[in-house]
Amino acid sequence: MPELRRDPIIGRWVIIASERGKRPYDFVVEKEKTKGGFCPLCPGHEHTTPPEVLAYGRPTHNPNGPDWQLRVVPNKFPALVIEGELDKRGEGIYDKMNGIGAHEVIVETPNHHEPLSALPVEQLALVFRAYKDRIIDLARDMRFKYIIVFKNFGKAAGASLEHSHSQLIALPIVPQIIQEELDGCLRYYDYKERCVFCDIIRQERSQDIRLVDENDDFITICPFAPRSPFEMWVLPKRHQSRFISMDDEQLFQLAKLFSSTMKKLDKILPRVPYNFMLHTAPLRDSHLEHYHWHIEIMPKVSTVAGFEWGTGFHINTVPPEEAASILKGS
Repeated sequence: MPELRRDPIIGRWVIIASERGKRPYDFVVEKEKTKGGFCPLCPGHEHTTPPEVLAYGRPTHNPNGPDWQLRVVPNKFPALVIEGELDKRGEGIYDKMNGIGAHEVIVETPNHHEPLSALPVEQLALVFRAYKDRIIDLARDMRFKYIIVFKNFGKAAGASLEHSHSQLIALPIVPQIIQEELDGCLRYYDYKERCVFCDIIRQERSQDIRLVDENDDFITICPFAPRSPFEMWVLPKRHQSRFISMDDEQLFQLAKLFSSTMKKLDKILPRVPYNFMLHTAPLRDSHLEHYHWHIEIMPKVSTVAGFEWGTGFHINTVPPEEAASILKGS
């Protein structure tokens, strides 16, 4: 069983998941492009994945069969497992618990060679709807405190399969980086009685020097202090702390802007590896006046090395104002 261990100095938790070491591609230097071969996420290969937990577009009487538009399955090599108890315990000065959680794969399209940037808006809206549906369902498990949704695209960004997919992990703790965001937002709110993200949106729309794209409901910006060249954030214009608060129309509008944003990135940096992460409020918080959900998009165009690991500083060679200008003009 995986295990969660807490660093006693800074409070950071790590997952020890030795089972994931059994994946055939771990510890192997692979070529940059791996096309062809067997794909377990393609239609007709449903029997090679764990039984699905959600599917759209297929008759309900034919579970785990073909003819689906989107499919969600448990990860075959999960970082955390859903069966068991947390069993929080100490080992001298160290704290640990069982690696209880959920790890799922969202298969975004039945078409093997269709990247997310090429998905029709309607299909991308289904992807966001799947995120919402799975978060709502997993939130019923009181062992879970936070759910992170993320996508790795390209080998350099950590993707192990070429077929377009994203992942979801339910955690029994709130991750440190999310807690730091929450704490920072609360300090700002206590001082100004306003959401810092709402203020960022107002300033970026007013200045229009880091704004990449927008529609009536959402905005894409290059953040003022980006960690990576061409880092972007996608935010709802109206204050919302929880991703699952959106209705179907908002999901569609999010898909429209997200599609436009990713097409801009793909145009200036074709098939660049990237990660995106959904940051939303913890599961037990119904509404937070000080926190604003958002999606962070991180192209993999630079290397995190000794200075970054040793200090927490990031060196960015492309100012966000220049990055936004290039993306907006693409």
